[in-house]
Amino acid sequence: MDVAMVGLGRMGANMARRLLRGGHRVVVWNRTYAKAEELGAEGAEPIRELTDVVEALEAPRVIWIMLPYGDATQAAIDELAPLLTEGDILVDGGNSPYQLDVERGARLSEKGLRYLDAGTSGGVWGLDVGYCLMVGGDRSAYEHIEPLLATLAPPGHGYDYMGGHGSGHFVKMVHNGIEYGLMQAYAEGFELLQATEWDLDLAAIADLWNQGSVVRSWLLELAADAFEKDPGLEKISGYVEDTGEGRWTVEQAIAHAVPMPAIASALFMRFRSRQPDTFSGKVLAALRNEFGGHAVREKE
Repeated sequence: MDVAMVGLGRMGANMARRLLRGGHRVVVWNRTYAKAEELGAEGAEPIRELTDVVEALEAPRVIWIMLPYGDATQAAIDELAPLLTEGDILVDGGNSPYQLDVERGARLSEKGLRYLDAGTSGGVWGLDVGYCLMVGGDRSAYEHIEPLLATLAPPGHGYDYMGGHGSGHFVKMVHNGIEYGLMQAYAEGFELLQATEWDLDLAAIADLWNQGSVVRSWLLELAADAFEKDPGLEKISGYVEDTGEGRWTVEQAIAHAVPMPAIASALFMRFRSRQPDTFSGKVLAALRNEFGGHAVREKE
């Protein structure tokens, strides 16, 4: 099947490679043309100008966009949409807010174009393991690109149709919110293990817990790998970014009055990781000193 992959970052490039391995014809574009040329050496067809992507495909065209959400994705769609013909398909595989998909899908439908929002999970491991795909939008478009989805996903139930425009990215948003909570729970548990009087082997414990334990998971496998490479995690800082979806999940929890204390706490702990010495901590220390005479540490 013919497809264009627009955006060749860590996810987009490997998705293009997996599609090539599956026997599909893959046209590739990236703002930095060298990345497209790199995929060209592996069998893809590099395109220098974004607008030329349309001419490289036959109708109904399938263009899969893997760009950062916001201006970059919208700019690509705005440039491509006027050149497409009725029935062509645009897929946003990034992490856009689902509200944008609802609006975008409606606008593109008015022009006769079909739009899909595809929540994509798999990270750097997806090339070999496959990508979990949560797809929302035009049902006929979903059915048309199923050969691509089947190639990208792991064997079995690795992809599915979620519903109308926005549903794919909504499900992916909640998926990432849950990921925040799971990661925070593991982080706190291993911090307690590290703080004990025993010289515990954290890599061995992580591996042990993956042998039939109720807390076994792929994240725990990754933790074991990380501890094996750097037992004390001395080579990295504790600064943790968030890409937006944890925030959006908590915002939706508030909007729907759904209690999410674990995910909300995990999000706030990411904010805390960026503050080496918080003012709120100083207030707590000062209050304890004032009411109980508890010792405070002088700032060096």
